[in-house]
Amino acid sequence: MNATESYLESVKKQFLYYKTLGEKAMDQLQPDQLFVAVNEDTNSIATIIKHISGNMLSRWTDFLTSDGEKEWRNRDAEFENDLQSKEEVIKHWNMGWDCFLNALNSLNPEQLSDIIYIRNEGHTVIEAINRQLAHYPYHIGQIVFYAKQLKNGSWDSLSIPRNKSENYNAEKFAKEKEIKNFTEEELKRLK
Repeated sequence: MNATESYLESVKKQFLYYKTLGEKAMDQLQPDQLFVAVNEDTNSIATIIKHISGNMLSRWTDFLTSDGEKEWRNRDAEFENDLQSKEEVIKHWNMGWDCFLNALNSLNPEQLSDIIYIRNEGHTVIEAINRQLAHYPYHIGQIVFYAKQLKNGSWDSLSIPRNKSENYNAEKFAKEKEIKNFTEEELKRLK
């Protein structure tokens, strides 16, 4: 696998990881908690999702052939909390991710140096991907942080729980030692 193929595989894994984090955070909430905004300057999780979805649909629809800021996008409206149910929130989430992942999965390594436009500014495809690799996890971090606040102590950790690093590492390294002790014949059977 060459560097560009490796890059594409790596970013796909990263985006799917962050998508999963967002979903696991939302799964811990009661439906009404998706709509909580603590003040006028704070977006609810539903609003953050509406924005992420709007960005994904705009940026990744006809990704290689049209500007990423579509004429039909109303970015300001993305920050108006008008979604009414968890089902609507999840529908927006999935529409955005489906559009984005379909575009990402359709890319060939040779296209990574192609120039695309976002608000009439040229970017290589790699730059556009990296731009979103910073943008989407930023907002998913907000979702996770907010969800953790809303759960108020009854949070199931999405990573290594506090004060559990030593246990986690011990388990990981024990598994590695077990695998190293397998014979080649045993490893073939496991595959």
